[in-house]
Amino acid sequence: MATETDAARDRVIAARADLGAELEHLEAAARAAIDIPAKIKRSPAKAAAVAGGVGFVALKGPQRLFRAGKRVIRGPSKPLPDSMLPREIDKSLRALGSDGDKVRGIIERDFARYAKQAARDRSGARNLLLLSAARPILARGGKMAGEWLLGADEASFSERLEQVRARAERQLDERPRSGTGAAPAAKSPTGKDEPPTGV
Repeated sequence: MATETDAARDRVIAARADLGAELEHLEAAARAAIDIPAKIKRSPAKAAAVAGGVGFVALKGPQRLFRAGKRVIRGPSKPLPDSMLPREIDKSLRALGSDGDKVRGIIERDFARYAKQAARDRSGARNLLLLSAARPILARGGKMAGEWLLGADEASFSERLEQVRARAERQLDERPRSGTGAAPAAKSPTGKDEPPTGV
């Protein structure tokens, strides 16, 4: 019976030690992953690339590149003509009435409504095309940036693991010891205290 109890106690102690080691590894990995200044010092080029990529996307760089490419392919936009009303439109305007302010208001409201809807349609098509072209690139770049930012390299992980273990040992050393230094009384399998050995 005592041997089974001792074996169970040993298994619990071993499991507790394994849990402590896993917690130390987890803490060291987390600290190494969020230590951004150390990552920047180790590889400033990667940090600059990640910051540049984020800034490029945040400042709508892909859309600006798309517009610049469109201007290069199609050429510059043509200036507006002096007169924008053909005869048919002028005739339709005169059919609306003779009150210039009223006709102007109708035209402005209709045109504003049409321009908003047309802009939405053009914007939706352009955004869909831009997103479908840029999505794989942005996804890969975001994945690489995330892996670099949240990943822990071996040197940083080892350094953090040593710091965690040293802190744990200091905490164990600073823990107040109970009693006068005598060995604690051992419990017998029956649950009663036995005197320490050697007394």
